[in-house]
Amino acid sequence: MTRNRFWKRLAWFAGVFFLLLNLFCAWHAWKFTHFTDTAAPRTNPNRLSAFGKLKTVVLGVDNPRPVNKGVPPVPYETITLQSDFPLEAWLVRTPHAKGTVVLFHGYSGKKSSMIDRAMILRGLGVNTLLVDFRGSGGSGGNYTTVGFQEARDVKAAYDYLRKSGEPNIWLLGTSLGAAAVLKAVKDGGVEPKGVILEAPFATLYEATCARFRAVNAPEFPFAGMVVFWGGAIHGFWGFGHQPMEDARAAKMPALVLYGEKDERVERWEIDAVFENLGGRKELVTFPGAGHVNFLSRHRPEWTAALREFIRTE
Repeated sequence: MTRNRFWKRLAWFAGVFFLLLNLFCAWHAWKFTHFTDTAAPRTNPNRLSAFGKLKTVVLGVDNPRPVNKGVPPVPYETITLQSDFPLEAWLVRTPHAKGTVVLFHGYSGKKSSMIDRAMILRGLGVNTLLVDFRGSGGSGGNYTTVGFQEARDVKAAYDYLRKSGEPNIWLLGTSLGAAAVLKAVKDGGVEPKGVILEAPFATLYEATCARFRAVNAPEFPFAGMVVFWGGAIHGFWGFGHQPMEDARAAKMPALVLYGEKDERVERWEIDAVFENLGGRKELVTFPGAGHVNFLSRHRPEWTAALREFIRTE
């Protein structure tokens, strides 16, 4: 084989490999950001066997559309908000409320997962508005952008309350929800009385790396390529989705909550978001908590933190 022929073959093989690698990562990005209508359970990396993790690495995650389980145990009103899609929300009122807290769930979540928080907040004397993001529960769409386009869903809920005459609005976001809240503030037109951020990730890239770590897959170069293709599929620059940078626009009071055993969001990410917040701020950590499961072990501490934050605003 001549040297020229060798290099041509090598270049051909490299080109084919690069194409296949991009197709592989684009498929994972699609699976990661789109919900299916199947009844299969959502892939939980923490419960997978070694074979299951290998299967997930090859075929991608199973991501069935989140379905609400249960309703508030008190009277509530179902309302429809208009974002890029119709959004379903539950409005729970309390007599003589001093404001309204809007609750936004996390990745593959739904508004019913926020009911326990809403009931605690109701006991603290505020109305609550629980929102299904696009693709979840009773809302339209079948995809997620991990907080990027969901910022428009946050604004839709905020605008609804402002138009209804509510002057005191707090925004509470969990993980993806926290990222969406920060981006909504950064994009403008959303000026809540305060923000409550549970386990916000620093960047979309870091959040994607955490998913690869969960199944013992190499982060480089796959995480970066999935971020690129995920953004390309949904029409935005994935590496530009950085809640830690969006936090610079948040000049209002902020409460940041973090579980010290969080397997998805590292402590440096929380510190980066917290440092960039521009207003009065407080960080509360829960020693025994994982990724946003604060109420299971730290309900009194969570309640006390929220009571103090709302009381002082």
